[in-house]
Amino acid sequence: MIWFDLIVVLICIVWGARLGGIGLGTVAALGLSFFVFGLGRDPGQFPGEVLLIVLCVVTLAAALQAAGGLDLMVSVAEKLLRRHPRQVTLLAPLISYLFTFVSGTGHVSYSLLPIIAEVSRKVKERPERPLAISVIASQAAVTASPMSAATAGMVALFSKQGRFGLTDVLLVCIPSTLIGVIAGALSVKKMGVELEQDPVYLKRLERGELPAETTASARAVPPGAKWSVLLFLGAVVLITLLGLVPGLRPDVVVNGQAGKLSMVFSISLVTLAATALILFVSKVKPDAVVTGSVMKAGIVAVISILGIAWLGSTFFESHRPEILGAISAYVRQYPWLFSFALFLLSILLYSQAATVAALMGVGLQLGVSPPLLIAMFPACNGYFFLPTYATIVAAIQFDSTGTTGIGRWILNHSFMRAGLVTTIVSLSVGLFLAKVIYGW
Repeated sequence: MIWFDLIVVLICIVWGARLGGIGLGTVAALGLSFFVFGLGRDPGQFPGEVLLIVLCVVTLAAALQAAGGLDLMVSVAEKLLRRHPRQVTLLAPLISYLFTFVSGTGHVSYSLLPIIAEVSRKVKERPERPLAISVIASQAAVTASPMSAATAGMVALFSKQGRFGLTDVLLVCIPSTLIGVIAGALSVKKMGVELEQDPVYLKRLERGELPAETTASARAVPPGAKWSVLLFLGAVVLITLLGLVPGLRPDVVVNGQAGKLSMVFSISLVTLAATALILFVSKVKPDAVVTGSVMKAGIVAVISILGIAWLGSTFFESHRPEILGAISAYVRQYPWLFSFALFLLSILLYSQAATVAALMGVGLQLGVSPPLLIAMFPACNGYFFLPTYATIVAAIQFDSTGTTGIGRWILNHSFMRAGLVTTIVSLSVGLFLAKVIYGW
């Protein structure tokens, strides 16, 4: 029955990914219902801790958006790019990385992409170059951010091990992904012909199809925006410190067992408390937090993780002996092969968090050490491979010069080189760090 069940799982993944949005989670739940009610399978482990962290972190990010904090951060980034336009191919991805690292979601790049495209065009830099690597940087930073749903999944997974946690993820993934992004930026520095030699740009220029250049936009900053940014950054710093220095966490008794407050509870409490303070100082109505785009994206992530993680756990637990027996020898001998599984599944799922929920636990069951799984975490950024993700489509639309696009053969699109270089370098550096720090 393992092959029949696997086909059901794959159908659910492909069907759900094509539907998009909450389709992935709901279709996965449909497959799970078929397993439980139709085939009598025992339901797998419920991903409660992951969902708890994601909900709390998303609530904080949504409050920041509602208070105008995100707009304030974007305005600062815009001034920096316009002040150093010649360095746009290097500065733009670093700013995109920083924004995602702080907020935990790559969707903040939507506000930066039109600015990057405009600044590039103004200095006659081919917009394809900074746009491509900026989109990839916003994806890579998700696997290094203490505020992302994907990192929350890693923390929740390792919390049961008792030895590894947020500190280890940040220690390996921040330098590995940052170096990967810089390598990706260098790889696209001379990609394509120069803008003034590009035939598509020249045709649009001749036809008068290019919009007029604009100056720096003056956004009205709400009174509480600065406080919301400070409180948000304070929460990020506090969460990081609680992970780096476990002694800062209080001693508690949970289920009759004494110990330090877990990072799952620590992250949840800090983010919700910071949300309350943002609401107080910015005088934002709670309804504005719930109706923002960040909250909507977060709810989609929660439903997706709930469905796909529960379905994947049910499938694995139903066929644990067969799966472990078939591939454990290969993975134990060549553990880096597991990164290919992460990369391929992320292409289908369009989500680092869903990929973590579906496969990282399987990696532990196969005997892959936690340091190696952390090093392979950036492999979950494979959804650039097919040029259909929302930020990729948005970047293409924002480039009025026409240099950013999808090639005739689909896979030869503007983001492929930057994505592959960033991912390969991130994995290489991560594996090296894991070897040096943990001696795997």
